[in-house]
Amino acid sequence: MRVIVAAARLWAMLGGLVLLAIVAVTATNVGAFALDRLARLWGGEVGGLPGYEDFVRLAIGAAIPMFLPWCQAERGHLAVDLFLARAPAGLKRGIDRVSLVLMAAMALFLAYWMANGLIESRSDGALSPVLGWPVWPFYAGGIVSLVLWAAIALGQAVTPLPPEPEAARHG
Repeated sequence: MRVIVAAARLWAMLGGLVLLAIVAVTATNVGAFALDRLARLWGGEVGGLPGYEDFVRLAIGAAIPMFLPWCQAERGHLAVDLFLARAPAGLKRGIDRVSLVLMAAMALFLAYWMANGLIESRSDGALSPVLGWPVWPFYAGGIVSLVLWAAIALGQAVTPLPPEPEAARHG
């Protein structure tokens, strides 16, 4: 499990680097628009980055899922436990394990459909409108993310949970 969690941490850091690239490209594009306004005062022209929207759309679609495995490893996903706040610890653990298995099943279901999307976009020869980049490689990061997310959730489902803190037992 430690290796999978370490992989999730590195994967999230890689996702962060992709987001930093998006920020850098966005800042460059905004800067070009500002320079264009100044250049027009003297009859000049500065163009924005061609294909900016293509890049951002493809990169953000790949980057965002890269944080899901790490979020699962840290148990950072939203959990509403209004009905379980005073439930016995054994029932809470049982429901937690069932929800982890269901989370893994959902992630694998999404990975399956994302893999189908990759295959279909590749066979269709789908390209981004301006840059003309093939779309299918950008699916790969999402598929890896979803499989890693499922592996972590399944690992958590079979790993013994630490004892519940004293304050949580007594409400």
